[in-house]
Amino acid sequence: MLKLKGVESGYDLLQVLWDVELEVDEGEFVAILGPNGAGKTTTLRTIAGYVRALKGSIEFNGKSIVGLEPHRVSRLGIGYVSESSNLFAGMSIHENLLVGAYTVKNKQLIASQVDLVFELFPRLHERRNQLAGTLSGGERKMLAIARGLMPSPSLLLVDEPSLGLAPIPTLAAFEALKQLSQRGTTILLVEQNVNTTLHLVDRAYVLEQGKVVLEGTGPQLLSNKDVQEAYLGI
Repeated sequence: MLKLKGVESGYDLLQVLWDVELEVDEGEFVAILGPNGAGKTTTLRTIAGYVRALKGSIEFNGKSIVGLEPHRVSRLGIGYVSESSNLFAGMSIHENLLVGAYTVKNKQLIASQVDLVFELFPRLHERRNQLAGTLSGGERKMLAIARGLMPSPSLLLVDEPSLGLAPIPTLAAFEALKQLSQRGTTILLVEQNVNTTLHLVDRAYVLEQGKVVLEGTGPQLLSNKDVQEAYLGI
């Protein structure tokens, strides 16, 4: 479904990614792990079109998406949930969801997606008329993921869902992503919570200094001595 080959990108004169190669097959749950500054978020932003690739190829369903604007990438079926959420604070939960579906013309699809996200996040359903700006950090993250699902993307890019969250809302976010994966949504996740993530995903890539240094299944990386020493404190 998604294939990056030899991708390099960055910001102005600062190059962040160097010869990055990764693949995500349809229905997979894949993670990108690594320390702060490794290039994880830049990888997602490059795929989503917010950062332009300087070199290499990015293919989605066999077609190049290099150079496409973010709205065109989104309309191809790639959803992007940023770490900052970017919610409309003065709008309700339900209104934020409808904004997330602004490109969808089919009212039945919109209604079914609203039902889906409220099933995944019962707390959002309970507070659907509450203003987004009054939500807790965990609720805002839930809403950001829910809004990203509204166009019914075939691939969902999720950046740091546990960032700044307490353990209970973190587990809720991970559980929702697990349910999405089990329902068939393809997910590419960026996370720093290595232990929980590797127990959750099918495969993962480890980035360091903008380069892929390790890849494998969750169990393979959990048993890798370098991963244990660097990220699990073993």
